[in-house]
Amino acid sequence: MDYKNAGVDIEAGYKSVELMKEHVKSTMRKEVLTGLGGFSGAFSAAAFKDMEEPTLVSGTDGVGTKLKLAFIMDKHDTVGIDCVAMCVNDIACAGGEPLFFLDYIACGKNYPEKIADIVSGVAEGCKQSNAALIGGETAEMPGFYPIDEYDLAGFAVGVVDKKDLITGQNIKAGDKLIGIASTGVHSNGFSLVRKVFDMTKESLDTYYDELGKTLGEALIAPTKIYVKALRSVKDAGVTIKGCSHITGGGFYENIPRMLPDNVKAVVKKDSYEVPAIFKLLASKGSIEEDMMYNTYNMGIGMVLAVDSADVEKTMEALKAAGETCYEIGEVVAGDKGVDLC
Repeated sequence: MDYKNAGVDIEAGYKSVELMKEHVKSTMRKEVLTGLGGFSGAFSAAAFKDMEEPTLVSGTDGVGTKLKLAFIMDKHDTVGIDCVAMCVNDIACAGGEPLFFLDYIACGKNYPEKIADIVSGVAEGCKQSNAALIGGETAEMPGFYPIDEYDLAGFAVGVVDKKDLITGQNIKAGDKLIGIASTGVHSNGFSLVRKVFDMTKESLDTYYDELGKTLGEALIAPTKIYVKALRSVKDAGVTIKGCSHITGGGFYENIPRMLPDNVKAVVKKDSYEVPAIFKLLASKGSIEEDMMYNTYNMGIGMVLAVDSADVEKTMEALKAAGETCYEIGEVVAGDKGVDLC
């Protein structure tokens, strides 16, 4: 008896590392002091030594049951982007710049090519956010996961000068809300998605005219990374007073998280066109509108609160960064919460 007979292939692990090396290398920053394969990753503080009061911010998350689509579609090169996005977008909400990222892949059986595909997506997400992929873990766990399935999670660390932290404390009545478009469902609410649509290859390969693509293509589209967009707003001289990443819990849970106690957000539903994938999901699943806004991003992946005088400058900066954005509402006096009208 040996470890391989028990279901853990050490040689496959070595091959996985070799196949992912080029992807990892593509994310390197000058502050990275260690190579792939060590026991830990080292990152120099030179990246933020000139800040007045450097403050570390961190985020951790996973892809969730969206992975079930990847299994069925046998497409594994985008879920890594989702994993990075869910972590670095949260860091960006605090005004932070991501520095480095670590991933964790747990699988029933280590198929090196599949692991390399997953890591290629992680590396792409890191490049989009300028974070270095400085380490990770691939755990082969036979008997715990089915041999053709895996889980994927990650952890990111960023930095912000304390004076530039986005806390929401200075949001006041009269401030405006700017919504930045999402790329679709992102990585939340897939347990409900999987109840509405048949999770079969035939169903996911079905083409919908209103989507302009197959259902699977629409659903597996990776989460938008907003790091560079928020940096563009900052570089334009705009103070972002509050920032909300619209993830699980949709508008109703996430927008109030950026607000102080004495104000509420008023969002105008007709201020932008809700993407077709959400309309299809609501129709096929007979999901009430309030539940849709309480579960999904509904086409808005990030909401910014800015002074009314900064709306035009904010919109121009976002558009220059390649983003689609809308003025979706305002802040008014009242108990903390959000009204959709």
